Amino acid sequence: MRIAVTGSIATDHLMVFPGRFADQFVEDQLEKVSLSFLVDQLDIRRGGVAANISFGLGSLGMTPILVGAVGSDFEDYRSWLERHGVDTKSVHVSQTRHTSRFLCTTDESQAQIASFYAGAMEEARNIELRAVADRLGGLDLVVVAPNDPTAMVRHTEECRERGYAFAADPSQQLARMGRDEVRKLVDGASYLFTNEYETSLLLQVTGWTAAEVLGKVGRWVMTHGPDGVRIESSEAPPVSVPAHDVGDSADPTGVGDAFRAGFLWGVHAKLDLERAAQVGCTLAAIVLETVGTQEYTLDRADFSKRVAKTYGNDAAAEIESKLRV
Repeated sequence: MRIAVTGSIATDHLMVFPGRFADQFVEDQLEKVSLSFLVDQLDIRRGGVAANISFGLGSLGMTPILVGAVGSDFEDYRSWLERHGVDTKSVHVSQTRHTSRFLCTTDESQAQIASFYAGAMEEARNIELRAVADRLGGLDLVVVAPNDPTAMVRHTEECRERGYAFAADPSQQLARMGRDEVRKLVDGASYLFTNEYETSLLLQVTGWTAAEVLGKVGRWVMTHGPDGVRIESSEAPPVSVPAHDVGDSADPTGVGDAFRAGFLWGVHAKLDLERAAQVGCTLAAIVLETVGTQEYTLDRADFSKRVAKTYGNDAAAEIESKLRV
């Protein structure tokens, strides 16, 4: 299965605040908020939504095609991704801008405050998917993940125009994009990914009802953190999957990206939706227990044991039979 993953490629600066953000806000002074948080640690990691999803797919044995824009400082990162099975030949290198930066502070309750510097990502709007498809002899699925908003719309429109199946993952950009743009991202998607908050925001921004959204997509995959995953469609009963058991939570950054990677690997492996979501939840738990979005390694036997612990031996046997890691 030829999966092209479009979206952000970034360096993450991850910090930890040893308190609760909520305790620092004064209710009647929010319009004048001016805060600085003294953090205890800083981890600099590889990240970006498209890169995280691609890393996960590569770690599971696929060869995903990463599509995005970076700066000339990308070479070490490129080497890392290629060593983990990612095709980076369709990554555009800017001559004038740095690779994107994600700066995120997490408090003791796992709440986050983050900023994102786009940098070279703005040049992703110049990337044509046809060239990617021509190089590979076609595309089976294009993931349209958070990116330069103009690039996201262009990629989605090109998918519809050329008949490429696509998965819509508007995620963080729902807060940035307008009604018409978000509607264009969703309409015709084979898969739509949102978390619990993004589900409500999507309905608010588009003005559509949930039934109207379901009429425009193949499958709507909604993640609910510790409450698991729900997959809905206008043509089949909903599928609900509980979250995977988690040990010590280390860092929530990239957990949603890991779920998407695991789920899409399951689709590639021709697992049913329940099994695909179980793979996604298992990989998400592994990332939640790790500081950094790409700092984990996968072992087939260990992965299978984790699946069995939460979802049972039948699920583990079926999933393990497809794994090549």
